Amino acid sequence: MPVGRRHAGRAPAPRSEHAGRVRVVRLRIDPALRFLLTPRHRGGIFTAGAADTDTWGHVVESVGVPLTEVGALTVDGATVAASARAVDGLLRVEPVRRPQATASSPPRFLLDVHLGSLTRRLRLLGLDAAYRPEADDPALVRIAAAEGRVLLTQDRGLLRRHSLPHGALVRGSSADEQLDDVLDRFAPPLAPWTRCTACGGVLAPVAARDVAAVVRAGTARSYRDFGRCVDCGHVYWRGAHAARIEPVVARARDVVARRRSRSS
Repeated sequence: MPVGRRHAGRAPAPRSEHAGRVRVVRLRIDPALRFLLTPRHRGGIFTAGAADTDTWGHVVESVGVPLTEVGALTVDGATVAASARAVDGLLRVEPVRRPQATASSPPRFLLDVHLGSLTRRLRLLGLDAAYRPEADDPALVRIAAAEGRVLLTQDRGLLRRHSLPHGALVRGSSADEQLDDVLDRFAPPLAPWTRCTACGGVLAPVAARDVAAVVRAGTARSYRDFGRCVDCGHVYWRGAHAARIEPVVARARDVVARRRSRSS
């Protein structure tokens, strides 16, 4: 087919005089969120393009900030919704307020495949933390929506899916840093040693004689308090490993207490 030749049939629709027009808007992103921006935008006020049909939410996400991380939006001092049409003026973007309220109390979490270590730590603290390493992104969003869970991830693209009701970008490269961030953000009530770290099920007290067949004889003689997961049957007791775990629990309690005190 020769270059530039048109297909026969329906004529192209006439373009509106203003179709595709791009306006330039100004933004000021709070310093707490500037790590999400490209380096050239981290200094203060900067500009971004916006089509006539773009909302403020579109503009914010276009510069790299997922709306899950955004609290108040104001234009020239007036609060605006993320769904409002972008207009002239200076948009100020604030981070979500901490501690952040969730749809359920205590909060229920779902973690993506890259946060397995964080999952075990959350469960150790008694938090409801689901983990589906086999699930792809659409499945994770469906599970989070169906079960009323906050999706925890470091994937900004995943957080931009419009069908995701609740999500949070996890900060930190190590599991300890990630745990601090989640606890600081949500300040959830903690109940250490009450959940199975393997599957997340609740632990129920069980007598030593009832677990004698699945633990070593010396363990059954040395310890009196055992717990068994009501879902997978895994047995737990406060053995020598508890000394290594207690500092994690103590730090977690401190992080939650400090966040609650700052917000009161």
